[in-house]
Amino acid sequence: MTNPNNGKLVSAIFITFSGNCRKALTYYQSCFGGMLQFETFEKALPGYTEMPVVSGSLVADRITIHGSDLVHNEGRTLGNYMSIFLPCKHTDDRKALIEKLVYHHQDLLVEHDDDQKLIEVIDAFDVRWILGV
Repeated sequence: MTNPNNGKLVSAIFITFSGNCRKALTYYQSCFGGMLQFETFEKALPGYTEMPVVSGSLVADRITIHGSDLVHNEGRTLGNYMSIFLPCKHTDDRKALIEKLVYHHQDLLVEHDDDQKLIEVIDAFDVRWILGV
């Protein structure tokens, strides 16, 4: 298998979205660029309004995000036990990324100082991001 990131080491994560994987990964594509790929069920499943995504991925220069609509038997629990760390090249890069991640939910944007080494933002999908410079 060839490395889609041209040999560069990038952050890779897996997120269970529970019904909005396609929407979430498409949104992240608007933030990071990259190529999307989805595998879906061939038939509708009870409890899902759209065809559930079995496996989806966004492969971008700086991050690879894998996801699924399929939830573990115990269900999906939102919490603050996990954040995704993403290093940024400089404060302007980080500021642009923050604006993209919280674009549709400006109420989630918290004032921050550009001198901070780490800034946490929560996006519209309740995913916590730690952005460092």
